[in-house]
Amino acid sequence: MKTKIFNTMNLCALGLLCALSASCSDDNYGPDPSKDWAGTTTSFTSNDENGFQTYYNPAIGRCGDPMPFYDQKTKEFKVLYLQEYDNNGACYHPFWGISTTDAAHYQSLGEELPTGTSTQQADASLGTGCCVYNEQDGLYYIYYTGHNVLLKDVEVVMRATSPDFKTWTKDNAWTLRGADYGYSTVDFRDPQVFRTDDGIWHMVIVSNLKFAEFTSTDLRTWQHAGQFPMIWDRMLECPDIFRMGDYWYLVYSEGYRAAWSRKVKYMMATSWDALKACFNDPGANWPQDGKEGILDSRAFYAGKTASDGTDRYIWGWCPYRTGATNDDKNVNVGADSEPNWSGALVCHRIIQHADGTLTLGEVPAIRTKYDQQQPVSVMASNGYANGTLSGDDAYVLYNRLGTHNHISLTVTTSNNWDKFGISLVRGTDSKKYYTLVVNPEWEDERKVNFEQEGEEGRGFIAGIDGYNFPRPADNVYHINIYTDNSVLVMYINDNVCYTQRIYGIQKNCWSLNNYGGSVTVSDVKVAQY
Repeated sequence: MKTKIFNTMNLCALGLLCALSASCSDDNYGPDPSKDWAGTTTSFTSNDENGFQTYYNPAIGRCGDPMPFYDQKTKEFKVLYLQEYDNNGACYHPFWGISTTDAAHYQSLGEELPTGTSTQQADASLGTGCCVYNEQDGLYYIYYTGHNVLLKDVEVVMRATSPDFKTWTKDNAWTLRGADYGYSTVDFRDPQVFRTDDGIWHMVIVSNLKFAEFTSTDLRTWQHAGQFPMIWDRMLECPDIFRMGDYWYLVYSEGYRAAWSRKVKYMMATSWDALKACFNDPGANWPQDGKEGILDSRAFYAGKTASDGTDRYIWGWCPYRTGATNDDKNVNVGADSEPNWSGALVCHRIIQHADGTLTLGEVPAIRTKYDQQQPVSVMASNGYANGTLSGDDAYVLYNRLGTHNHISLTVTTSNNWDKFGISLVRGTDSKKYYTLVVNPEWEDERKVNFEQEGEEGRGFIAGIDGYNFPRPADNVYHINIYTDNSVLVMYINDNVCYTQRIYGIQKNCWSLNNYGGSVTVSDVKVAQY
């Protein structure tokens, strides 16, 4: 959870401005019959829609830290999130919500939990928390962070209850203060509530390089149960704890500012007590997945999960980028500091492997949603013949994409060192374009790098590469890429997940590239919705 203070702005005026800008968009792809879109390959400057429907973003503002919850009563996922505006008021980050039955289609629930009404209140601003349902009293509980830099206790844990997930009552008589138990008054936040095998409720709270633990039998009265460490000098945010099969997991977002570290990760063990003990010596207890528990790129943050009893999904936010042009935005990934805070909600399905390790994969309903198959045409190429790309700078350029795309293809490399990439926002006149490079770090390890290619490109962009993963033993890469406006997610072999924000994808061509040696491409398909 992160909070910010902005000047007050009339949101009605903001809504009007957004509506006017939507009606005056310069994105006229398609309607102009004088333009041969299907037969051309030159670059086009495209704009995002107001509001995304697959990787959810509200029409006004953006999504901060998600707090997903599966509602057994209504048989749907509800995802609370911190509502962010370009200009927040003095009291900011109310909880808004969306609901979904399949993690591919969303219905807005509007504001669920408002902020305090005064800058003197502990919850003048809200921070990350969680929601649970208590069958004993028939109430939904939200435990959340109250944040106020004007008070001695900057962050405290608070709660609200509701009988119907619509009308919430704040329990102003109850507050959990870190200082009462020897914890920080500044960092005491992101409460996560869950049950262990003995049926007792547990609450884990983030506090200054420690996790604080509390327990309860009724969700009302809490006792301090001790603490366990974080990882070295790294702040671990937005903890999410759950059991899946024979294993317990703690998913966390590493708040360390170094680009290589600030990602969503997990620890695993066979019991809750053993899971806590993993953090005593994390270097010796990383999951045995060859990735130190990393789940995605730096463009997926604050990930938390929910399960309907069959599938478990994880939601996080993909940051927006700032800049005067799309080119500026696409390289402004925050290499030397954190990216911009908030963005669009991205959802993945959690895949549990036989040894208990986790990876992230496609949401089945998103694959089904992108059901309109599109023609795929080769528009230009170099070193391409009969499905094979050979030599340096070999590429095959395909026809233009739409606004919401599912690209699927299979790439087979000829040896253990071949390097290939998939470029977006690419035209035959492009002096800059953007490539997801599957790079051989060494013979048996790969990593997805992000590069700005072209004669004016900057090459490798620090701060937004992926993580090392094992080279497929057969050198076959089954690749699925989903885009919703500027948000992109790539999956490889149910083993690699890479989220990214690239402006200008829609209405432009894309390519597959080879960098020495040779690769074969097959089963190239594009679907939209």
